[in-house]
Amino acid sequence: MTIETAPQPVTEFRTEHDSMGPVEVPAKAYYGAQTQRAVENFPVSGWTLPPSLIHAMGRVKHACGVANCDLGKLTGSGKNPLNEMQVQSMLDAAREVIDGKLDGEFPIDVFQTGSGTSSNMNVNEVIANRAIEIAGGDRFAVEKPIHPNDHVNMGQSTNDTFPTAIHVAVAWDIKHELMPALRKLADALTAKAREYDQVIKIGRTHLMDATPLRLGQEIGAFARQIELSYERAESALGSVLELPVGGTAVGSGINTHPEFGQRVARELASETGIPFIEAVNHFEANAQRDGLVECHGNLNTIATTLFNVANNIRWLGSGPRCGFFELSLPSRQPGSSIMPGKVNPVMCESLMQVTARVMGNNQAIVLSGAAGGQFQLNIMMPMMGQTTLESVNLLAGGTRAFTDFCITEMQANVEVCESFVEQSLSMITSLNPYIGYEKASRLAKEAFATGKTIRELCTEQDILPPETLKEALDPMRMTEPQE
Repeated sequence: MTIETAPQPVTEFRTEHDSMGPVEVPAKAYYGAQTQRAVENFPVSGWTLPPSLIHAMGRVKHACGVANCDLGKLTGSGKNPLNEMQVQSMLDAAREVIDGKLDGEFPIDVFQTGSGTSSNMNVNEVIANRAIEIAGGDRFAVEKPIHPNDHVNMGQSTNDTFPTAIHVAVAWDIKHELMPALRKLADALTAKAREYDQVIKIGRTHLMDATPLRLGQEIGAFARQIELSYERAESALGSVLELPVGGTAVGSGINTHPEFGQRVARELASETGIPFIEAVNHFEANAQRDGLVECHGNLNTIATTLFNVANNIRWLGSGPRCGFFELSLPSRQPGSSIMPGKVNPVMCESLMQVTARVMGNNQAIVLSGAAGGQFQLNIMMPMMGQTTLESVNLLAGGTRAFTDFCITEMQANVEVCESFVEQSLSMITSLNPYIGYEKASRLAKEAFATGKTIRELCTEQDILPPETLKEALDPMRMTEPQE
């Protein structure tokens, strides 16, 4: 039997030219020859650059255009000066890239030339052709009145603008995605800590019974971990505030104005509300991605924290009859294809998988930072940008889902919490000041052997006067220091 398939659309092409000659490009595409060469050269993963990085490249191109305009470079006496309408068209086209209106025009694989030249030229070509169209010209003409190199890329090299775009994208997503997600989780945990501040439960160290604490104290510790994670996110953002733009090819600033880098950084800071600055040393800023490595190191620590919090909550919700079950986690979906009624802590598991991915990403970033930067350029930048942005957005998305679908609906099983306390042998710890460690240890072993509680054994043996024993074995009193 022959299976008939739907007819495939025929793609029409046009001929574009670059310094290496003619290239057949999809007829309607805004990109040109250099983009098409990269599409053909790198059929590797099918992963294109993240939209946030493309949008950041649009921001950088817009800021560069503003700086060049203010410096009189675009409309000056150089090759093919632009008129004011063409300049505005170029800025408008860059704004369309920022706004995501041209997202379908960036088809190049992440695993491309290590500097990101292919993607830089992709953006340059798209902005140039769209600007020609906005200005009323023919974007298909051989001679480009608005040129991707001479105008859109004026005063720039991929080597300084592409890492600048990475920094802008990473800082933007940390500020607008990750930090709000962490703040929301910290607030949700703090609210739960207050709600359950008077619920007594048993502590655990080495997975073994320890002295009592309040459930609010335990959850409050989780909240503090997330508050510290928020601070680490702020630190991660701070690691990428220096921008390489202005260094051009090797850091010397050849073919650009001395004020260009400062002006672009100032424009980007104004546009984003993020305090970007020009790199202190452009040779360092072009050559190395240490700031990105530091940034991801903080993301890695955040991932470690989130894994720990999610795993602790997963354990505390284990059961419902044969585990701890001190917390009741929301039922989100059936948990088994064979065991009826089983429900699993799926939101904890989701976040733990997210953090494992980020921890793996960190190794790729560290290796790329250490081995990828030789002399005046790091040649692992597209992957570093994609990977860092993946980590930021995985952490943000995983944290939001964990907060919304687990923490906010999580409930304390008060009776279970309190029942464990009275049975714990660690209750004997509060008797140390009265009877000494050695005698307390013997009593704990006897209680375990007989199955009796510490309170029952001490009462039978008249270890302390009743009122003293009651005060000493008050579990609430054990949750705070005593004079």
